[in-house]
Amino acid sequence: MAFGGFNDDKKQAPMADINVTPMVDVMLVLLVIFIITAPLFTHSIKLDLPSAESTVSPDKPDTISVSIDGEGKIYWNNEALDQAELGKRLEVAAKKQPQPELQLRADKSTRYEIIAQVMSAAQGSGMAKMGFVTESQQKP
Repeated sequence: MAFGGFNDDKKQAPMADINVTPMVDVMLVLLVIFIITAPLFTHSIKLDLPSAESTVSPDKPDTISVSIDGEGKIYWNNEALDQAELGKRLEVAAKKQPQPELQLRADKSTRYEIIAQVMSAAQGSGMAKMGFVTESQQKP
């Protein structure tokens, strides 16, 4: 036997065989369970589901890029303009349907006062969607 005995005079070596009987027993039990439950998976329920029609999704709205350089100059899609012209263009863009998305890009040396003025002009004109665009820093 592998468990040893009461005779301490003989030193028996430990058992080196793998006992696979418990594993085979578990596999046979699982096989029987799967054989019994497999027909239950094919049972279906008849449902009368409603039908629906969808409309074509509207096109993605345009994006407007408003950039501010380090000196405080404002650019509308890479076209330089002043604060008054910016307000007029924002009002025209706010009336479009669907309303375009405003992407604000600012140089890191730009004074916050100018950025706040542009944000205030966008909000005052009725622009609902505004995002800030940044660049990720490259790790050396």
